[in-house]
Amino acid sequence: MLPAVIWISVMTGLAISRPSLNYLENHFTVQNESEEVRSEAIKRLLEVFGMEDPPAALVRGHKQPPQYMLDLYNTIADVDGVTKDPSLLEGNTVRSFFDKLHSEHVEFLFNMSTVAKSEKILTAELHLFKLRPQASLAFNRHHFCQVSVYQVLDSSKKNVSHGKKLLSSRLVPIHSSGWEVFTITQAVRSWTSDEGSNLGVLVSVRTLAGLQMDLKSVRFASGRHHHHSKQPMLVLFTDDGRRAASLETPKGSDDSPVGASLPFPSMPLPAAARRSARSADFDDSAEKMPCQRLPLYVDFEEIGWSGWIVSPRGYNAYHCKGSCPFPLGQNMRPTNHATVQSIINALKLTRGIETPCCVPDKLFSINLLYFDDDENVVLKQYDDMVAGSCGCH
Repeated sequence: MLPAVIWISVMTGLAISRPSLNYLENHFTVQNESEEVRSEAIKRLLEVFGMEDPPAALVRGHKQPPQYMLDLYNTIADVDGVTKDPSLLEGNTVRSFFDKLHSEHVEFLFNMSTVAKSEKILTAELHLFKLRPQASLAFNRHHFCQVSVYQVLDSSKKNVSHGKKLLSSRLVPIHSSGWEVFTITQAVRSWTSDEGSNLGVLVSVRTLAGLQMDLKSVRFASGRHHHHSKQPMLVLFTDDGRRAASLETPKGSDDSPVGASLPFPSMPLPAAARRSARSADFDDSAEKMPCQRLPLYVDFEEIGWSGWIVSPRGYNAYHCKGSCPFPLGQNMRPTNHATVQSIINALKLTRGIETPCCVPDKLFSINLLYFDDDENVVLKQYDDMVAGSCGCH
């Protein structure tokens, strides 16, 4: 009898310890659904940031962003990336390109293949770092020189007038040092419309009498012999059209939150998400507190984007939660429509009319500083990313 009891106990233990087929099936279904949801969520988030795929991940510290781009970012954005003043930035995108030619001569070439055809070129600037004259030439009798920037039209004839086109020219002190900026918008527009026309730019330095000056007298840093912080750089201010498109898009009915016009195609929720949604129906905490703004931190490191985003490391998007009970006070910032809806709901005059919703009624933009696939640093401004305040609508 004893062996039989032991055998039954062992079999019972195995039955208890071994997961059922239904459990395993549900476990792997939930896991697969979770991965599917994450993949779809990351894809949608990339759409918000105007990208199809994330840029190739860079090892942190592999390349330092230009100081100009860091300073520009800090000028227009606070520590969380939120825009300080929308009028500070021309357009919504700033791109920086380093010289690819590394020539011994004062000649530069920039690869602009990452600029989309749809981007509107607003301003293009050539940034050159002027070095101090060599000590032996410190007492040069000239005090100013004429620095001219040309677009190269024909590589074989760039030393003659019809092989180049003047873009910008001005007087520069010979004994000065630091960044000199030249506007070359016309050339860059032609390069973006016809990529094959991009043969680079040539810089000429002459005396006020028009004579060619010794390159030792007036020197500009090059990418070959000088520190990366002084490399020649092209800075491009553009508008990718997202802002204009968002202004033209109808906001929809009053039931829709402000800024809810993001291009998210509808997708049926997986079973796991539906279960979560159903469980959320029983959470009545929102009904117990008035409409208000609550924190919602977006951490780029957790998403897996810290390898290519320079700043910010994350930002507080905030979200709106709470009830909009009758009567709606002014502290709930209701619209007239929401007030009427609240009254109709309270009086039960029409069946199926819900109370107004707690949604963002003011939205702020954020700025992202990041490396693209070609290791250029890009500064982009994205509208309607932070809930500034909440109201009943």
